[in-house]
Amino acid sequence: MKKLIFRMMTVCTVAVVIVTMALLFAGCSDSTGNPKGQYNPKDQDNPNTPGGDEGSSAVTEITSDTGIVLIKITAGTFSMGQAYYVIPVHSVTLTSGFYMGKYQVTQEQYKAVMENSNPSSFTTAVEGESGTPDKLPVETVSWYDTLVFCNKLSIAEGLSPAYKISGSTDPADWGSAPTESDPAWDAVEIVTDSNGYRLPTEAQWEYACRAGTTTAFNNGNDNYDTVGAIAWYKDNSSSKTHKVGLKTANAWGLYDMHGNLAEWCWDRYGGYSGSAQTDPVGPSSGAPRVIRGGGWNGSAQGVGSAFRFIEYPISRKNNLGFRLLRPNN
Repeated sequence: MKKLIFRMMTVCTVAVVIVTMALLFAGCSDSTGNPKGQYNPKDQDNPNTPGGDEGSSAVTEITSDTGIVLIKITAGTFSMGQAYYVIPVHSVTLTSGFYMGKYQVTQEQYKAVMENSNPSSFTTAVEGESGTPDKLPVETVSWYDTLVFCNKLSIAEGLSPAYKISGSTDPADWGSAPTESDPAWDAVEIVTDSNGYRLPTEAQWEYACRAGTTTAFNNGNDNYDTVGAIAWYKDNSSSKTHKVGLKTANAWGLYDMHGNLAEWCWDRYGGYSGSAQTDPVGPSSGAPRVIRGGGWNGSAQGVGSAFRFIEYPISRKNNLGFRLLRPNN
């Protein structure tokens, strides 16, 4: 009887050790698979934590019918700007979540939607980067070009187009994208309750880029020496674009938010308000539009989370592309 009890105790001891070791190994990552020590966007202790009408579910990834990969971004409040070069820093609340493109729009995707048109300057394969040039981000696209692309893609996927120009959401009715400033195109409207593709607002872009961080870069660092791990910029790009997704993603899982190409935003360019804002969409007048993220030729500072640039909507440059957004409706 004593031997039987001893054997039972031994088995129980081994089982406890095995369970304890399993828990220790499980402690190396949280419920979303994020390693401990890496910022998790659902970390409720972070003052800039996304959270809101989508509840506490983990970040999800979806692929559209035409192969566009999107990341679900939950609603939340964050501090927009950085005091040492973007003044003033102000609180912004985004009341609705959205889906953000995991990557910058590629040349392959652009050609598929735009009847094989490819305006890009960098169209040759990059040594050591499989899949290029198709997986290079499309560049040399104007803000007007992006409106056409978004509505064409929405129509192709059976979504309701987001943009309306002169009363129509069909790009066939718009004519060619202007090469000079055009009042009708500048007066483009967003269709209420449409679920189609569009450009992010400047606030949505920075919120998605930061993924809860308050530092200059979305790796949680202010050190310029760390930029090379997350961005293609002037010190490591060899003066050209690179295949999307090669650098480290942010905590949301978004790639190339820093560098490779600067990205068009919806907003007209204007000064910041120091007061708290909810769902800002930029000024109601003015021609220039905001671009974000810096490009392959940008400085370390210029590819930072808060750094802003300005371009007219007709601008077509080889350091300028875009990323898609879809509303969560």
